[in-house]
Amino acid sequence: MEIVQSRRHFMMGLSAVGAAGLVSVPTSAHAEPAPETTTVRLPRTFRALCEAPKNIAGELLRAEGFTDVRYIDLAADSDPAAMLANGELDFTTDFPPAHIMAIEAGMPIKVVTGLHSGCLELIVKESINSISDLKGKRVGVFALTSAPHVLVTLMAAYVGLDPATDLEWVANPDVSSMQFFNEGKVDAFLAVPPEPQEQRVRNVGHTILNTTVDRPWSQHYCCMLAGNADFVDRHPVATKRVLRAILKAADICVSNPGLAAQLSVDGKFTDRYDYALEGLREARYDVWREFDPEDTMRFYALRMNEVGFIEAGPNKIIANGTDWRFLNEIKRELKT
Repeated sequence: MEIVQSRRHFMMGLSAVGAAGLVSVPTSAHAEPAPETTTVRLPRTFRALCEAPKNIAGELLRAEGFTDVRYIDLAADSDPAAMLANGELDFTTDFPPAHIMAIEAGMPIKVVTGLHSGCLELIVKESINSISDLKGKRVGVFALTSAPHVLVTLMAAYVGLDPATDLEWVANPDVSSMQFFNEGKVDAFLAVPPEPQEQRVRNVGHTILNTTVDRPWSQHYCCMLAGNADFVDRHPVATKRVLRAILKAADICVSNPGLAAQLSVDGKFTDRYDYALEGLREARYDVWREFDPEDTMRFYALRMNEVGFIEAGPNKIIANGTDWRFLNEIKRELKT
């Protein structure tokens, strides 16, 4: 019943966005061969609102010829990058630094596109008014070298702080940094949707950096899609079709965020329609045609190299772990 209802929401939504050509298959696709595989496996990450294009792409993937679309439930301690590299997943979304660290570690993945900018907020207690004020303060993270730790490190270094000595890192994989913040055990944390929405409802803390609007972070992708390197190499037609479906889903997030929010709830990716709708309206899903994903990889790889998270330079990371050919073809197809 839930699947039927989700499809009903989707088909009703198509009538609203179909006139814009967002869900039609381009003429060039009819000349494409069938996908080399009809199975695709994606992670199901509960509450990851910003991953909506991946989460709601099921019907679009079926329209592209995938008869077996699997969303794999992840355990709390799962490592999506490792699962992607091991072939347990075919595609996954993550922050650019997470992909870069996986590429640095030699994991066989290929970043194929950016999905959106924005969505992250650095939330702090009221006495803190800037990133420079974080000196001597406690910052909550899931774990050292986790994406929030890397991102806040880069933000602190960007304004001249020494993240290793000027900030006190409080890492706990068992309790969320938001909970630690609300209990007064840390002074700041990097919030991922729906955490910013929840904090605004609670009226606890305030935001000093929002990657949707604050430069230079707003000028780069916040979330990027990567595929298993073997899947990408052996299944180029399927890879292009997966990417096209997910980018069309990103267009739906822009043109009909209400539909995208409802599909996220129907698919059990979140339990709060209101938070999902707010998060979808705030993130920039409209930039995938404009931003250059290689710029994002270069921007983050350079800064990660400077602070010692990786040894490789940007050129090596890009050469070893990216493939933009499918995106370039799709940009030509989906110009409007």
